[in-house]
Amino acid sequence: MELEVRHLRALCAIADTGSVRKAAVRLGMTQPSLTTQLRRIETTVGGLLFTRGQTGSRPTPLGHSVLTRARPIIAEMAALVTAAREAAVGVGGLRLRIGSIGSRAVAGWLRRIHQRLPDTDTTIHIDVSSNTLLQLLATNQLDVAFVHEAAGFPLHVPAGVERRVLIAREPRFVALAAGHPAAARPVVHLPELARDAWIVDPTADDEATALRRAFTAAGCDPRLVHVRDTTTAADLVACGEAVRPAQPTADPAPGTVIRPLAGDPLTAQLSLASRSGSLPLHELDELFGDLMAAYVDVAAANPVYRAWLDRNGSPLLPSVGSH
Repeated sequence: MELEVRHLRALCAIADTGSVRKAAVRLGMTQPSLTTQLRRIETTVGGLLFTRGQTGSRPTPLGHSVLTRARPIIAEMAALVTAAREAAVGVGGLRLRIGSIGSRAVAGWLRRIHQRLPDTDTTIHIDVSSNTLLQLLATNQLDVAFVHEAAGFPLHVPAGVERRVLIAREPRFVALAAGHPAAARPVVHLPELARDAWIVDPTADDEATALRRAFTAAGCDPRLVHVRDTTTAADLVACGEAVRPAQPTADPAPGTVIRPLAGDPLTAQLSLASRSGSLPLHELDELFGDLMAAYVDVAAANPVYRAWLDRNGSPLLPSVGSH
């Protein structure tokens, strides 16, 4: 086995996070895969690179030596890729690199951008973690990012990154089986779901913590199930094994319904993030307008969210709730 740049990135991720599990999440790998890769790297270099204990993974003296040489290589590679991309843009035309959380508004956002900027090479990077998107933005791997921040759990916003608020307070609804006793009601009270297992994505920023806080305020103790795969999560909800938080713009999967939670105990702020001065102000204005228009469209087309907006006097989208 020969060491490659991806192997060096893996070592740096483990050292930076102090955990093979956290490094695997950052790299988009499973923990067993990264563990296997680390063992092969250690076999290649001929020694242990990290010690594993209750406090996490720490570099050994050999590990420190390898990391000292690995970091400049990774930095040079990143600079090489950035320079090559910038050169390609200079030869082939304009480029726009977009990051986003998963949202039904994304397709409409991209459609509007393509219509307005037909000669621009537009790419999209979807990630469940808004903190990851902000880091990609700060390191010039993205130009703008559509992010969300759970109420009470501020994002780690890097220096030089600015945010423009799209929706100040978006509610989180709940997805549950169509046969669930609470599915027949237009609004569900959180204590009604206290005995249900709640699916959360362990890689989503503060999702589990926000849910626990909401249940604690309601005097309940939820049972959380960590599931990253959305298809499996939808199947578990449909068969009645669990419930899960849902964006208000989401369409229910087959066999499920989406209902608002009484009192809106789970909310998030939606915003468009960018690096200060990276794009002209007029272009940011237009990107923001494209995103807002796309969000309004999906909100207006969703009957459950539309009913919530009407009941609440449309504090988020007056143009939707007033119809």
